[in-house]
Amino acid sequence: MAKTVRDVMTRDPVALSSDSSVIDAAKAMKDMRIGSVVVMEKDKPCGIVTDRDITVRAVATGSDPARTKLGDICSHDLAAVRPDQSIDDAMQVMKSHDVKRVVVMSDSKLEGILSLGDLSRRGEGEDVQEDISRAEPNS
Repeated sequence: MAKTVRDVMTRDPVALSSDSSVIDAAKAMKDMRIGSVVVMEKDKPCGIVTDRDITVRAVATGSDPARTKLGDICSHDLAAVRPDQSIDDAMQVMKSHDVKRVVVMSDSKLEGILSLGDLSRRGEGEDVQEDISRAEPNS
């Protein structure tokens, strides 16, 4: 039986308000040993911020991490899948959006996050990693 996104996703991802500071996200990433945080607005995902986003879009630009809001530096173009979709479908979404993680949504409710790390721990996703590594980095 083919695996679904639900079988491999990370449930209950760390999610912070778009008004939260970059420091809040960095602390959450450190404490939880993760590389990304889902950014929420009115209980709905509106973006994602990664450790790289913090480095490139906040620290390297000289922004004050205590005053810079996640909504100002996150990637707003979210790639999403449903928990009942196949792993192959999710990998296609990752490839087509050149992203290493997708949010998992049921209707408009955040269910989880699926990352290349989740896939690789289960022996999936090598071709996605190859395609994404050739893509231009986000700025």
